Amino acid sequence: MEDYLFCNYFVTTFVIYFNTMELALIAIGNSKGIRLPKALIKKYHLEKTIELVLEKDHIKLRPIRKVREGWDNQFKRMQEAKDDRLLLPDFFEDENLDEWK
Repeated sequence: MEDYLFCNYFVTTFVIYFNTMELALIAIGNSKGIRLPKALIKKYHLEKTIELVLEKDHIKLRPIRKVREGWDNQFKRMQEAKDDRLLLPDFFEDENLDEWK
């Protein structure tokens, strides 16, 4: 199935074919925009801003992930699996801790 861009400024509904969705472009001042259905906003955890990724032949929209999101769960899983050992020693042989006083 080929990708088509269908623009109808009076259509406010959306149709999903497989994993493809057809949305109408709407006028927003001198620009154009799209309205995302509430179900998609909820499903993909979209908030006030989203990331727009420009690819060679398409555009991706995705939620902005918070820095270190999910790290706490990963650390808990590491601890449960006893895989939370130090990879480097706390201090090195030639380290002089007196100069930090």
